[in-house]
Amino acid sequence: MDVHDYAASLFTHCPYLEASMAQEMTRWTVYEISPAAHRNDVAAELFHAGVQAAESVRQLMGHRRGVLACENLVLLGDARDADHCELMGWPHWALKHLYGPVGVMFGKFARNVQEHDRLGRSIPPAPVSFLPVRASVRPRDPQFLQDTPDLARSLAAGCDDGRDVFEHIPCDWKAVQAWAASLPVPRKR
Repeated sequence: MDVHDYAASLFTHCPYLEASMAQEMTRWTVYEISPAAHRNDVAAELFHAGVQAAESVRQLMGHRRGVLACENLVLLGDARDADHCELMGWPHWALKHLYGPVGVMFGKFARNVQEHDRLGRSIPPAPVSFLPVRASVRPRDPQFLQDTPDLARSLAAGCDDGRDVFEHIPCDWKAVQAWAASLPVPRKR
């Protein structure tokens, strides 16, 4: 899968992506959905892949170029009972809340969905659905979370002190899904 041209089209929207790619710090991992897969199974596996990506980024963050670490989880194929936005929903929400306090940022882009950056500029629609996972840039990234002020404050103060992000949360995916559903939702503008 070649996403180089698409990624290059994002350089004006993400000031770190070009440097990350030049330093070979950007990776893409593909998750293919089995045609018979149920939405809960896909979401649980995507959550698990997100944890692995976040832990990989955490390991790199302390290194010289670690701030450029970026793991992208690509979702290919279709589930029979949910679209990609639904499949990425609770895993993305839970991962943002779990890893924000240790300085790891999660994004979410669905295939062919028009998005806008924080300046209101159109971002080229993604050719594939994916969750980007990267080291946060504290002075800038909380701006992306304006609609969730608690999460923005958590990310702004985020520091990776080596803590276990699951310390107070059961590791069973159903328990994590229930926990994610209990978190405050973004404000409506």
